[in-house]
This record gives sequence, structure tokens and C-alpha cells, in this order.
Amino acid sequence: MKNKQLRLRMSERRFNKLKQYAEYADKTMTQVIDELIDTLPSIKNGDSDARGLANAELSSTNCPVNPAD
Repeated sequence: MKNKQLRLRMSERRFNKLKQYAEYADKTMTQVIDELIDTLPSIKNGDSDARGLANAELSSTNCPVNPAD
């Protein structure tokens, strides 16, 4: 499998949280992100309910008022 690269911007607070968790779990930050991505539901191409599902799941989570958080 060929790996892709992604440049990611995040707040310093989120970066530090990710770094601390990775150290605590004895994993790399990449491994932590990979595992979180693997928890996302699979969406089939052409699935008209996919957008509604994604929006419903996002709206049901506790989203910070400040996007930088």
C-alpha cells in the first residue's frame, strides 16, 4: 500500500493534546490519527443518505463554539 501525505493545521492546544495522548498510549501521532480515522463509518459512493448521516453525527457531538478549540 502506498502511503499518502497530509499536511494538517490545528491549534497548539489540539497538537499538544494529540502529542500527550500518543506518548501516554506509546504510539506515534500518526498511529493515533489512523486509529481515529478507522472509527469513522464507511460511506458507499452514491449513497444519498451519506451526507445526512455525516451531518447528523457532527451535529450530535459536542462541538466547541470556537473552532480553534
